[in-house]
Amino acid sequence: MHTDQFKYLRLLSRNYPTIASTATEIINLEAILNLPKGTEHFLSDLHGEYEAFEQVIRNGSGVVKRKIHDVFGDRLSDSEINGLATLIYYPEQKMDIVLETEENLDFWYRNTLFQLIELAVHVSSKYTRSKVRKAMPADFEYILQELLHENHHLMDKSLYYQEIITSIIALDRASEFIGALARLIQRLVVDHLHIVGDVYDRGPYPDKIMDTLMTYHSLDFQWGNHDMLWMGAASGSRVCLANVLRISSRYLNLDIIEDSYGISIRPLALFAEAHYGEDPCTAFLPQQYEQAPQSTTEINQIARMHKAIAVIQFKLEGEIIARHPEFEMEHRLLLDMIDYKDGTVTIKGKTYPLKDAHFPTINPANPYKLTTDEKELIDKLTASFKNCEKLQRHVSFLYAKGSMVLTYNNNLLYHGCIPLNEDGSFMEMTLKGGKICWARLVKPIRANRTRRLLPAKWYPRKEIRPRYRLVFMDRSCLILIWKKRNDHIRALFCSRQRNSC
Repeated sequence: MHTDQFKYLRLLSRNYPTIASTATEIINLEAILNLPKGTEHFLSDLHGEYEAFEQVIRNGSGVVKRKIHDVFGDRLSDSEINGLATLIYYPEQKMDIVLETEENLDFWYRNTLFQLIELAVHVSSKYTRSKVRKAMPADFEYILQELLHENHHLMDKSLYYQEIITSIIALDRASEFIGALARLIQRLVVDHLHIVGDVYDRGPYPDKIMDTLMTYHSLDFQWGNHDMLWMGAASGSRVCLANVLRISSRYLNLDIIEDSYGISIRPLALFAEAHYGEDPCTAFLPQQYEQAPQSTTEINQIARMHKAIAVIQFKLEGEIIARHPEFEMEHRLLLDMIDYKDGTVTIKGKTYPLKDAHFPTINPANPYKLTTDEKELIDKLTASFKNCEKLQRHVSFLYAKGSMVLTYNNNLLYHGCIPLNEDGSFMEMTLKGGKICWARLVKPIRANRTRRLLPAKWYPRKEIRPRYRLVFMDRSCLILIWKKRNDHIRALFCSRQRNSC
């Protein structure tokens, strides 16, 4: 026997020490393979829209109502189906309405409980009893097991089941039991959740989405470009942090940083006021600021902050592009192309007037060098992001559950796109002096769906590192999201060196 096989069998023997236990597990696994595949739910581009996300999670993108139609389509009217669906989506809120409006509450309780039990039996039919039991709330586990595994053909137990329902109502536990059944149905209609990128930016509550995902029973996460920006910012990447602040300013979402994560942006506000206080910054006004609830004074302050951090981002990106010529991003060195006296920029031989030509922190002789105040500002903000406990908890979860690319049930999952040549072949790029083809990013994961496309060094804690390393680039780490025809590239940079990003 091969040495590796012997080690593997020795490990298995810890859980299955006898022939009987081993045979039992094999029988169980072989049988499970013949059960219907559980429903998978795919969500992408949530962008902080928590209310919409919560509604979709509660109704399973319509799966709950479809199951209700399957069971009660010929017995309930459309309004009754909609009422039952609403009860399952929002049991507490619906119960408050019922308690105020329903005249014969005991009859409603009994009828509703039997409907929910019948629906729960239907949605649990594709799972093993063990899996259904693990999904049950502990307070009602015994009662739910009895009711969900009821045998309608055994008349001897009919009174037994009836008495369970009667006792639940008599003991004033019907509302809680209905809530438990509703949450069990929500849990069983979707077996596994795929988040295919971009929880962060634009919308107001990405933190609430992350809190919900962290308690979800089964999921995986493919990072989007916006997620990676926040991951980079939390890891200490200055250029990612600048991008996060710029986008938040552009979409009037600075509340996410201050209120949701408790990170003070006062240093940025003071810096912007000191250097751009007399600048109207009209080209940097937030999106749809006319409809925003903020005052004109607040909007103007955010515009100045937007401009200040945008200039810093240009400088930080310029440092990285200069340090890595293999990225072929010289065309993004826009500060070199500006005529600061005439207020114009020349791109690909064509000269354009600038909408905003006031750059008090840029030295035309060395445009990418941070001023002392800019460096002090970005260092303060970087420390704040790195020391934010809530953000670090969310980002650690993204590392633990996420990957750039994942295969699951023979589906290839990734956010955005994979760059191809004109003939359809995978595009190559140069990294650290060597050629890397995008096929290398895809092929290794086909054999094992648990492999993650991220170097182990990037992970903040050893206990959540995946076992598979794809790329290792000593102290300077790079993720390339997409690159199209060599004229557009998005890159995120992470490093353990303080000044490398």
